[in-house]
Amino acid sequence: MAKRARPLSVIHWMGAAFAGLIALAVLVPLGAVMARADWPPALGPADLAAIRFTLMQAALSALASVGLAVPVARALARRSFPGRAALITLMGAPFLLPVIVAVLGLLAVFGRAGWLNDALAGIGLGRIDIYGLQGVVLAHVFLNLPLAVRLILQAWQAIPAERIRLATALGFSSRDMRRHFERPLLRAVVPGAVLLIFLICTTSFAVALILGGGPAATTVELAIYQAFRFDFDLGRAALLGGVQVAICLCAGALAFGAIRTQELGPGLDRPALAWPGDRALARWGDGAVIGAAALFLLMPMLAVALKGLPALLGLPPQIWEAALRSCILALGSTAVAVGLAVPIALLAARLARPGLVEMLAFLTIAVSPLVLGTGLFIVIRAVANPVALALPVTGMVNALVALPFILRALVPAAILAEATQGRLADALGMRGLARLRHAILPRLIRPLGFGAGLAAAFSMGDLGVIALFSLPGQGTLPLEMYRLMGAYRTDDAQGAAVLLMALTLAIFWLFDRGGRLDAATR
Repeated sequence: MAKRARPLSVIHWMGAAFAGLIALAVLVPLGAVMARADWPPALGPADLAAIRFTLMQAALSALASVGLAVPVARALARRSFPGRAALITLMGAPFLLPVIVAVLGLLAVFGRAGWLNDALAGIGLGRIDIYGLQGVVLAHVFLNLPLAVRLILQAWQAIPAERIRLATALGFSSRDMRRHFERPLLRAVVPGAVLLIFLICTTSFAVALILGGGPAATTVELAIYQAFRFDFDLGRAALLGGVQVAICLCAGALAFGAIRTQELGPGLDRPALAWPGDRALARWGDGAVIGAAALFLLMPMLAVALKGLPALLGLPPQIWEAALRSCILALGSTAVAVGLAVPIALLAARLARPGLVEMLAFLTIAVSPLVLGTGLFIVIRAVANPVALALPVTGMVNALVALPFILRALVPAAILAEATQGRLADALGMRGLARLRHAILPRLIRPLGFGAGLAAAFSMGDLGVIALFSLPGQGTLPLEMYRLMGAYRTDDAQGAAVLLMALTLAIFWLFDRGGRLDAATR
């Protein structure tokens, strides 16, 4: 007997309305960009160079991030040691770190006056240059290596422990394990990870702004900013925005189709297991890989803390005002994103094809924040002063950018809640608000806390849209920090970096921890 579809409640109709509203919020600015672009399109030599550099740095960054992540994830999957869980958590911190703070930390370690160059000079070797292509790739690897490790490690740990024990009993060698386990796993996971990080790197702004620049190291995103902010050439900015959207749509479509994990069957929730054919040399090698990765990811954050803490108490008043402005903006954009995401996730749980929601999330990823900001400027300019609405527009764009991350955490939990608690509530005759409050929402608290934490952290570190609109006295903490760096007030910039890093990690921890505690008490 065919299963009869359950009717949609008010909250589900709200989800449908919000989904349509989000589509309009993306498509209207995008349409404004397309309408304002120079026609016929005429890309100059500088524009073509920016396109080539964007594709080159994104490809190199993605390949380097995933290529380095494979041995790190492999080592973490095979080794169990005290503090392993804490180390994995700490190694994921750069993904949450505001980009401008990460760049300042990298400059402290790898810059002209950084720790590495001082060490090289001490032994009589030449200094390295972090600016240009090599600096952009280095920063992207630092920011995206934790994401790549997490994606690959998750797939590695999905291999059931039973299969590893069976391979041990059958006397599998290291070569056999690579052939029957590792290579199929990597073929399933690596392409999607490469394409996802490629997409992220194509829309990178702050990294190219600080470490790139110049004719030979300008991305399309940076070229849009320069055309908008310095030349006020809206036609050229809109044309470049169209190019950026085309690049993101192609990369996003490929990533959307490629990000699929290999189904290896159910397994036990287990700690790391040593693989068959394991030898002392392999154990030492895995330890060296884990140590090197931890050193690379944690040293820039340590450098920021050591250099910035002495200057923290001496920061000028405008930095504290900008910090308060950033916190309010992050909380506001997170509240909007959560308010949109919850009804949409509940709707997805009732749909026969919840992948439609993934397509909506893909739409907000495929259009970069800077392109959205340019389109909103064009739309708002016809009826009001966009500069006066800098903070609300920034908050709106931050909410749209954060939405995919919240939905990615919520939708699977909502589907599971409907399949289990929802059926029980229906059998007990629970309807409406009572069903939602007692059966569904308690199962969403934990993923909602995590998703909201990510949204707030990303909003705290945003340096894209606010840079288009803001005037002096309106800036957020990342923008004020960038202005301090441009004015060569290094001490104040390092103090602001410590403050921004602390606030970002704290706001993520509060949301994530709050979700865990609330879920544990229910």
